[in-house]
Amino acid sequence: MSAPAIFVPAWAKINLTLSVLGKRGDGYHALASVMQTISLKDTLRIQVTDDDRITCAVDVPSLRGDDNLAIRAARLLRDEGYLTHGAALELRKEIPAQGGLGGGSSDAAAVLVALNRLCALGLSQTRLEELAARLGSDIPFFIHGGTALIEGRGELVTPLPDCEPLWLLIAHPPVSISTAAVFQSVTPAEYGNTHDTDTVVEAIRCGSQLPLERLSNTLEPLVMRNWPEVAETCERLLRAGAPIVRMSGSGPTLFAPFRTLDEAIQVYEAARGQNIDVRLCHTVARA
Repeated sequence: MSAPAIFVPAWAKINLTLSVLGKRGDGYHALASVMQTISLKDTLRIQVTDDDRITCAVDVPSLRGDDNLAIRAARLLRDEGYLTHGAALELRKEIPAQGGLGGGSSDAAAVLVALNRLCALGLSQTRLEELAARLGSDIPFFIHGGTALIEGRGELVTPLPDCEPLWLLIAHPPVSISTAAVFQSVTPAEYGNTHDTDTVVEAIRCGSQLPLERLSNTLEPLVMRNWPEVAETCERLLRAGAPIVRMSGSGPTLFAPFRTLDEAIQVYEAARGQNIDVRLCHTVARA
């Protein structure tokens, strides 16, 4: 008889800071970033089954293939000999695909963590991170969630204390951008340093307010130059009253942070009045 099913949230992320530091010998780029989970989420229904089949039903037709990271995560556990049962996954997508919010990566991490618990696999967090890194650079972060410093190609995760809680407007410009396409376009002119990341990390470790003026993303100029829809959406958010607008990851999603709901709602309503695809959400602590 199959075990009961559980529902698991897969939180999106934003990059409070992101610097591309240079090209590594393995072809990846070295990164320094502070990542933060947010309340925008996908939802997974996960059920362990008596057979050895691993299936994944998704409400987005383009994600129903075997390259879906959620089903790849479950199959990795089976291929490594940890998972001896089958798993029936159902995935409800709300995080925009190719948006710089880590939706697929979060789905994969949620599957790894949930199956580890459901099937009593006994995998340590370190081992889960190692498996996650084999699936994608962002996935180890989602094993932790909350606030974290990200280094290496994205696989080196240092959990930080939770940053101050913030309201966020998340705006999705009318364009999809491939992460690979962005990084293939990066030249040394786009390389940055760790100064902003170091400053933000220090503030978080001290329990101080985030220095919002130090939130930054070295990929922003490149993306806004090559995909003008992103620059246009950014300008419209600023005209709607957002004091700060930053891009998450390799884009195109933009975010604006607020310390009060009243201010966030005022800008949210003005942005909606301009027909910007915008959502009101907030940061999510590790717990």
